Amino acid sequence: MSAENAGRLLLGFPDYSESAQKLARAAGLDFAEIQVHRFPDGESLVRLPERLPEHVFICRSLNQPNEKLVELVLAASTSRKLGATKVALVAPYLGYMRQDMAFCPGEAVSQQIVGNLLANLFDALITVDPHLHRVHRIEDAVPAPFALALTATDAMSDYLGDKLQNPMLLGPDEESQQWVSAIAQQNRLEFHVASKLRFGDSDVTVSLPDADYRGRHIVLVDDVISTGRTIESAIAALKPHQPGSITVMATHALFAGDALARLKNAGADDIWSTDSISHSTNRIGLAAVLAPAISGLWGS
Repeated sequence: MSAENAGRLLLGFPDYSESAQKLARAAGLDFAEIQVHRFPDGESLVRLPERLPEHVFICRSLNQPNEKLVELVLAASTSRKLGATKVALVAPYLGYMRQDMAFCPGEAVSQQIVGNLLANLFDALITVDPHLHRVHRIEDAVPAPFALALTATDAMSDYLGDKLQNPMLLGPDEESQQWVSAIAQQNRLEFHVASKLRFGDSDVTVSLPDADYRGRHIVLVDDVISTGRTIESAIAALKPHQPGSITVMATHALFAGDALARLKNAGADDIWSTDSISHSTNRIGLAAVLAPAISGLWGS
């Protein structure tokens, strides 16, 4: 740890420890793992180091968030009792962002509720490509004193590099355009964006734009893969055009249920994800994206 990072510590939970340790090394911080014991009734016991420095960064990705949120409440509150004066959450994937309004009477607007919970717990939030819809600024979703949304597109562009000969990038829906266009621009590649009709959580139809896909190495780019139905539909639409290969590249690899198996069975030749969520498809590290933001926080 460098002299300028004295008094700063990154804490990680066991479920995201490997990526958190890489981030600590990239940011020049010491690392300690938060110990978690779960009682038979499902309650969590959280144990932190006995003494903490002034500035603490808690790194945890918030996929499968319900249990994790309770443990974050325990960890953040305990950090202050153990000496921390400022506590930041580094959440490469930030859950509960999709429900930003009540679509039916009586629905909880979970983005506001969870966002306010995190804002009350933490002095700062750093995340990557949050899945925002009608609320476009992370500070409006999580009104913490400091909130920063980074993007993984530079890391994804660097990883893509020259792995495929003259690839064509394809976004599966209109929402994906910001990511697919950024990667295409950096790598000077052709790109297109498909259109999507969603009839339910698992009922999706993707229509391709006019382009010559035959023999091309197609890279499907999206921010989040959850059920995988959108990407699966895009692959099905591509197959009759006989592309040379189909690669899927995503920021957040949720892969609920059998999503990964279905994408492989549909015809995905390769699947690359960032390590925003620990998953077997992780190929793209985010430490280099997150570390400068941590290093620049609180006047270090």
